[in-house]
Amino acid sequence: MFSSAWNFVKRHKRKFIFAGAVVGGVYVLGKYAQKKIREIQEREATEYIAQARRQFHFESNQRTCNMTVLSMLPPLREAIISQLNSESLTALLKTKPDNKLEIWEDLKIISFTRTIVAIYSTSMLVVLLRVQLNIIGGYLYLDNSTGKSGTTVVAPPDVQQQYLSSIQHLLGDGLTALMTVVKKAVQNSLGSLSLKQSLSVLELEQQLSWIRAEVEAGSERSLSWYMLADDENALTDQACGLTENDVMTIRLLNETRDMLDSPDFTTVLNACLNRGFSRLLDNLAEFFRQPPSDSHSNFNLSAVSLPLAKIIPIINGQINTICSETPSHFVQDLLMNDQVKEFAANVYETFSMPQELQK
Repeated sequence: MFSSAWNFVKRHKRKFIFAGAVVGGVYVLGKYAQKKIREIQEREATEYIAQARRQFHFESNQRTCNMTVLSMLPPLREAIISQLNSESLTALLKTKPDNKLEIWEDLKIISFTRTIVAIYSTSMLVVLLRVQLNIIGGYLYLDNSTGKSGTTVVAPPDVQQQYLSSIQHLLGDGLTALMTVVKKAVQNSLGSLSLKQSLSVLELEQQLSWIRAEVEAGSERSLSWYMLADDENALTDQACGLTENDVMTIRLLNETRDMLDSPDFTTVLNACLNRGFSRLLDNLAEFFRQPPSDSHSNFNLSAVSLPLAKIIPIINGQINTICSETPSHFVQDLLMNDQVKEFAANVYETFSMPQELQK
């Protein structure tokens, strides 16, 4: 029996060798395939975890942006009111002075100026902080990731503080310069209008459009100048004694300036301004509506008008809605704007990538 079996094996030796090689090869390939599948699964799991971590960090960063904006609105409002103080003029009018008409004319210009400045500066604040905090957030993600261990930290706390303090330009010199430009545009548009002249909401919209055109297209400076100081003002006067942190801060400021000068930033800021002025007109329109008895009729924006003297107190009080520390409809419109969110995501993604992958 064993002899016949051995003879059978000898006769078919090549077949057995070939079959063994095939089976062995299949086994080896199977093991190799299993190993590769495990590697792919582990790599996908690692990438998924990293992506989830980065998404969580991004969303947390956006909440920080929102809270920072809300916390900075009161000082912004106070800065505007202190330089465009209509309250003192209103108090003066109550004393029935001889130059009452002159004071009313001043009140007209100041009331429109400070409301328009509030829209510009709030929109700028929202978008600028989105840029700055997402640049910082992107670098912080890299600094805290395992791949950055042992390398230079881009955004240590001192650099963050120095970099983010640049927002004071918008609340200081930038805001003052913006007020000057807006006030001139308001004077050119509304200066010749009589206090007795009646305006409809549509006519107000036209006046605001003319003012915007002069501020945005007629000025020698781009809107980005009001948000960030020029290159020569960004620590470069200390060129002989720059520390490593100063160099990193200048780098962040230059990257921010590049973002502010980009077409995408211009598009997003313009979208915020459009929404802001639209919200202002919606708020003003409520004061033009017919009495309750006529509420069944359609509201015609061009049919109802108010004397300019009655519009002035209305528009004068809008700053408290625009620069409110509690999320008003105006502020929510800006914070929740889809274009702002998409732009913020792009900024964060750009700066949370390893530098060799950044374009």
